[in-house]
Amino acid sequence: MAIAQPAVSPLQAAIELRAVVGRLLRGFREAGADDALTPPQASALMRLGKGGVSTVSTLAAAEKVRPQSMAATVEALESLGLITRTPDPNDGRRQIIDVTDAGWARIDGAKESAAAWLETTLAAELTPAELATIHEATAILERVLA
Repeated sequence: MAIAQPAVSPLQAAIELRAVVGRLLRGFREAGADDALTPPQASALMRLGKGGVSTVSTLAAAEKVRPQSMAATVEALESLGLITRTPDPNDGRRQIIDVTDAGWARIDGAKESAAAWLETTLAAELTPAELATIHEATAILERVLA
């Protein structure tokens, strides 16, 4: 006789999923961490890699920091050769931020490190049946987010 599984409320599932995703994201950040960059610099560079060109104010709003703080972060990234700043042709007071080839290489390296970390962790910790469950859950989450 099968034992009935207790029902899980959407709230409980949401709380648990949020906690797990948060830990997963921290794992990705740590695996792709670059000791040459501070966490705010790494985050800003990754955001620029997702969204392309930007401005300091747009980037600051996206990262939820003050424009003055982001200006310092952008200055550091520029000094490392990871981004460039050029005058905005439509507004001379603003500067357009773009990722350099070196910046793209850094972004790609971080993504590859994070993916390799997760692959290694999944291979070491999960059974084939659990991997299939993760695959199925991923498809369900894709449907929820569509």
